[in-house]
Amino acid sequence: MHHISPDHLSLETIDTILRENLPLALSDEAIRRVQHCRTYLEHKIQHSEALIYGINTGFGSLCNIRISDEDIEQLQHNLVVSHAAGTGDTVPTEIVRLMLLLKIQSLSQGFSGVRLEVVERLVDFFNAGIYPVVFELGSLGASGDLAPLAHLSLPLAGLGEVWHEGRRQRADVALQLRGWAPLTFQAKEALALLNGTQFSAAYAVWCLLESGRLAAQADLNAAIGYDAFNCRLSPLDEHIHRIRPHAGQIAAAASLRNWLQDSEIAYSEKTSVQDPYAFRCVPQVHGASRDALAHIAAMTLTEVNSVTDNPNVFPDDDLILSGGNFHAQPLALPLDYLALALSELGSIAERRIYQLIGGQRGLPPFLTDKPGLHSGMMIAQYTAAAIASQNKTLCMPASADSIVSCNGQEDHVSMAANAATKARRVVLNLERLLAIEFMVAAQALEYRRPLRSSPRIESIVEAYRAVVPRLAEDRILSVDMEKTVAFLRG
Repeated sequence: MHHISPDHLSLETIDTILRENLPLALSDEAIRRVQHCRTYLEHKIQHSEALIYGINTGFGSLCNIRISDEDIEQLQHNLVVSHAAGTGDTVPTEIVRLMLLLKIQSLSQGFSGVRLEVVERLVDFFNAGIYPVVFELGSLGASGDLAPLAHLSLPLAGLGEVWHEGRRQRADVALQLRGWAPLTFQAKEALALLNGTQFSAAYAVWCLLESGRLAAQADLNAAIGYDAFNCRLSPLDEHIHRIRPHAGQIAAAASLRNWLQDSEIAYSEKTSVQDPYAFRCVPQVHGASRDALAHIAAMTLTEVNSVTDNPNVFPDDDLILSGGNFHAQPLALPLDYLALALSELGSIAERRIYQLIGGQRGLPPFLTDKPGLHSGMMIAQYTAAAIASQNKTLCMPASADSIVSCNGQEDHVSMAANAATKARRVVLNLERLLAIEFMVAAQALEYRRPLRSSPRIESIVEAYRAVVPRLAEDRILSVDMEKTVAFLRG
């Protein structure tokens, strides 16, 4: 079990929670903070005539319209149903699961003014595997991810739909099966649920967790490619990287040296004086993407451990402040950067594929024993090129755009949600492109026999050959590609 607390939540902890399917519980400190903040807010509402945004006023450009005390619950209900205006594809449940986790983390800080019951119901949903049906389109990433978070919140009140036990069903039915009564949102609660960046942040976290695996895969692919293309080891020498000491570059070079340790091919005689950039500059290109991922992770973790609803309630200072912590610009820019960093890993991988199938350095054209009769890996490169090209189009920065909304009140928006969904598409594309490169590089390595690559690489290739045999004659490559993706995930 993982206890949610106001303390720092790391990517490693999130990964552990997800992989090990750990149930959540609120820590004593989180419970104390949530209750303390709610007690203060309720006292403030009862003893103050001041206008407090979203508590006794309308929303957005309607912020100057006072709401009577007897209509406050109706106001919160209306907020959720009116903002549930999402459309398009449904958000994958692994992302919704993260949205729940991150919303719980944010509310547990004790600056949002919600009742403990609300946070506990979110915990109940997470632990029971009840994932609200959320839609990809609808957020501008400005007043938070309003539409997606409205759909996340609807089922708490018995509205909308959820994914549960492998099927999509009405939320009220799922609640009845659990014996849970629908919540009625009280002052500030719906606003706290809808304001926030948990949609965009969930995508950022998911992309980062996958990116770590894919960056490591790119290094392995390049190492196999080094031997398959009979490259020199000199571009990996630590002397070169010591005089240009970018952390990612140093790490990437060390990664390839480790993969190629004790390789017969790597230490065999070379005929070419220099190798193409796609091989020679792997440390520089992979390293730059590594450094980008480190920067993106730092910004994302700050966001994950932040309070991003509005207004913010500071009970110890007797303050309720309306601000702009829901604006997702700190995620929009990193998510665009993430797409670019990952696209470049795919771009250089596609170039390595192209070099390997080109009939150079003793390798047959398209890595087939009988070129002409067989096309071998020819069209695998086409597919890789198509993926690389699509990723380039997905690198158009969403954060460069802004559209005025809410009658001019929300006059600059981040478009972080669009950056988030397209970043995930780049991740999925890169996974397939790297699988193609692995498939091609393993095929090329066969033509270096009887020389062997490193024991580590040979062990992986041997295990792979039990799943995808060497391509001796033409067959349906899409089947091999899918098997390769599954193999590398394992």
